[in-house]
Formats: sequence, structure tokens, C-alpha cells
Amino acid sequence: MYLYYYNNIFMKEKISFWVYTQKGGKSMYNILDYLEVTAKKYSDKTAVDDGDCIFTWQELLELSQTIGSNLLSRKVEFSKPIAIYMEKSSVTLATMFGVVYSGCFYVMIDPSQPIARLQNICSVLDPQCIITDEGNVESIKKAGYEDRLVMVNDIKKGEINKSELTEIRTKAKDTDILYGIFTSGSTGTPKGIVVSHRAVIDFIGHFVETFEFNSEVRIGNQAPFDFDVSVKDIYTSVMTGATLILISKSLFSTPSRLLDFICEKKVTSLVWAVSALTLVSSLKGLKYKVPVDVKQIMFSGEVMPIKQLKQWQKALPDAKFVNLYGPSEITCNCTYFPIDRVYEKDEKIPIGKAFDGREVFLMDDDDEEIFEADKSGEICVTGESISSGYYNNREETVKRFVVFAKKGGRLCYRTGDLGYYGQDGQLYFSGRKDFQIKHMGHRIELEEIEQAIEQVNGIERCCCLMDYKRNKIVGYYLGEATSEDIRVYLKEKVPAFMIPQKLVSVEEIPLTKNGKMDRKYFQQRMEVNK
Repeated sequence: MYLYYYNNIFMKEKISFWVYTQKGGKSMYNILDYLEVTAKKYSDKTAVDDGDCIFTWQELLELSQTIGSNLLSRKVEFSKPIAIYMEKSSVTLATMFGVVYSGCFYVMIDPSQPIARLQNICSVLDPQCIITDEGNVESIKKAGYEDRLVMVNDIKKGEINKSELTEIRTKAKDTDILYGIFTSGSTGTPKGIVVSHRAVIDFIGHFVETFEFNSEVRIGNQAPFDFDVSVKDIYTSVMTGATLILISKSLFSTPSRLLDFICEKKVTSLVWAVSALTLVSSLKGLKYKVPVDVKQIMFSGEVMPIKQLKQWQKALPDAKFVNLYGPSEITCNCTYFPIDRVYEKDEKIPIGKAFDGREVFLMDDDDEEIFEADKSGEICVTGESISSGYYNNREETVKRFVVFAKKGGRLCYRTGDLGYYGQDGQLYFSGRKDFQIKHMGHRIELEEIEQAIEQVNGIERCCCLMDYKRNKIVGYYLGEATSEDIRVYLKEKVPAFMIPQKLVSVEEIPLTKNGKMDRKYFQQRMEVNK
């Protein structure tokens, strides 16, 4: 049993996790226990607001239990997956919890994805049913899963079956899967990362404590629900009673409307992907309006460009900024770095130290741990909140989730990310293994070149690729600077062998649905132009 201390917002005082997690004489090990405690404590307080539909905590609880009861009446099988094919909304959130009430785990699937992607995910997942709304029925039919369709409007109505909900909870364990998130796979088949209740409870407990979340916070959710950045938003709210404000992705196409919405809803905390923040600042949104209620901004997913960060720091000088790092396989994040100063454009921001309950370390190609400064190695993680692996994919699970004898035989996750310890002792991210190339006899991280180019005055973003056919590095950049401006600057910052032989000005840097640069788009463009 965990005995660490954290800031319990229910009692407004420091009490032990053991005491906090008591419910009916037993430990709370299912996320629904937290939902029920919060709904009891803050029954009439707004739980979620998507701009159109607002639920109090009691309303969210009752709708979730209604959906769970309806799913149980359909004889869904315990601990099996149920897909939700809907845009994020207040009702979608209740549907997610409803799936958990039925004893199953949920997997969000973004309706904007191609039909082929939906088919690939379902072929791996084999969901018992796919919950959707009227606007998305045809896509599911085209994918060939009409027989598994469940309309959300049908399961929103009816009575709550307390006895069945109670009975299914008696089977629950903390190791039960809570959710699955699909990510791209190197073979072209999506990989489904599955995460347990215990993993989320442990991580969010530390997250809440570290950043002092409480019931007065208003979290502005940017990430789609099939992206694990949203896990922090959702379950921080559930554990603290904070209000969750769901921001529609349509608002991100117009920064002025986005900022109007954030200000109208008095959002106080942003936990966003880097690209979402830089979209606002690079399109001059902060010159239109400053979201003055925002007191805390956390970012992850990519390296934050210093120029963009400085714009946010200038606009919100009293806000706290935090760099978060970690892949979905370790449940959200494993390290954090509070930013306590303004960085210069040629500096790098550390990824910081491990959250409590985690150990983060570097391993070389011979599986020897790295301790010395400036030596690059693969970032590995062990401790709490390691995910349960890839669903129905033992081969990939065994490859990434390993046991290192020198770590006491503990399960560890190999991130595939590269990092190094600086002379200051801080841990720094230096790129992906699969973004590493060998060019002119040198091992090069393409992301290092991108970071250098993004420091050039007039450059907003950049994407670099290796053209293996022509043995050239190609850089695609967004901004007003010329290719000559970039080359002049790079000559002062990086070795000659790292300067792209070809630089291409573009009108946009497309993003994936998760807010990261769409590298495949530029790869295809490069192939076409050969």
C-alpha cells in the first residue's frame, strides 16, 4: 500500500494517500471510486463544459452509470474493449466512464481518421461494440462493423441498475485495463497501448501533488481524447474536482476565437502539446488577446522552440511554465522541468527529473547504463505506471518492455528516445533513434538541425529529412527568412556536414491529429519531387 503524502484538495491539508483512498474500509483502486467521491463532495459544481453542454459532477456520475447499466444489459464481456467513435464532448466523457462502469475498458477512435485506419484499429482491438452518434454511422458501416454499432442516444436513457453495477465492481482489480490508445506502428499496423487503473491512479496522484491542482482550477483541454495528453486533464479533474473545459479543435484554426473562448471560460491551467501553443504564438494570437486567468502552462510532445516560449512568457510573466516528457507507454509523463527563467535562443530546455515513483536512466547500445555527461543513450523508464504493453501484440511488447538485470530485475520501458546528461547534471532530450542518420561519416540527429534552424530570425517551424537516394539532407521551413539567411546562421551553429544541402520554403507545416509535425507529409513530398 502506498504511504506517500500529497496535497488532498478535499480536506485542504496534507494527509496520507492511504487515508485519502479509504472508501468503505478498503483502498480505492478503481478510477470510479475517485469519480464517486468527487461527485459526492462537489455534486453541484461544474465537472465538464464543452461550450454547448455542461454537466455537474452529479449529472456526469448519473449519466455514466446509466450508460454503464445499458451496456451491462447488452451482456458485454468483463475486461474486454469497447470502442468509442465520437468527437470529444461532455457526453463522450460520460460514455468513457460508462464503459468503465460496465467492467470494460474504452478505446477512443477519432472519427476524422480514414476508414482504413478505423479498420486497422478494429482488426487489432476486436471491440465488443462501437459506440457512436448519428454523424458517424456511415463510416462504421463502410468499415464493415455495422453489426457492432451502438448508438449513444440509445444508451443515454433508462434506469441505473445499482445491483449490477455493484456486482461488476466486485470483480475489479487495480491491474484491470482502464483505456487503450492507438499509435502508429513501424510495420504500418497501429499499436494499441493499454493502461491500467493503478497506473493512472499512481501517476495522477503524483501529478496533482507536484503541481498543486485543486478544485478551484479550470483546466483547458486541448488534446483529443485518443491522445494521452488528455489523460492528465481528465483524471486530474476526477481526482480533485477541478472543472474540465473542453476546447473544440475547430477553434484552433482561428486563434482569436480560441483565445476568446479561453478567456470567456476563465481557464487557469493549460496542459497542451507544444504545437498547439506555438500555433497560437506564431499566428500572433497573443497580440490579439492575453488569457490573463491562466496561471500554469505545461507542454509536451515535442521540443518547445525558445522563441515561441519567450512570447508566452512575455505575455504571462507571472504564470508557471513546465516542460513535460514521456511517451504513452509509461502513462503520460515520466519527467518534468519547471522553467524558472527566460532562455536564450541557442539554449536547450532540460526534460528534468523523474516524477516520484519513477526512475529514468540512459542505456548505451550494449545495455550498459550511462552516467557521464555529454554521452548520448536511449532513455529508459522503470517504476510505477508502466503500461500493460501493446494489446494483442506480444512481439512488440517484448521488444520494448524489458527486464534489466542491473535494475534489480524490474520491468523497464525502452522509449526509443535519445538523451544525455549536460555538464549541469540535467537530463536533455536529443532526438529519436529513428530520426538518427549517418551522413558523411557522421551520426546526426535531424531534430538537432531543426532546432538550430528554428532559432533563425523569421523562421517559425522546420522539418528535416534525409534524402537517401541523393544522399542529401533536406530542410522544409516556414517563415520569412531566406535559405541564404539559414545557411549563414547554421555556419555559426553547427558543423558543415549538418547543414542541409536543400532548403525549401513552405506555406505551412502540417500537423498530425495529435498536434505533432506531420513528417510523413514531407516524406511523400520529397519522394514526389525526386
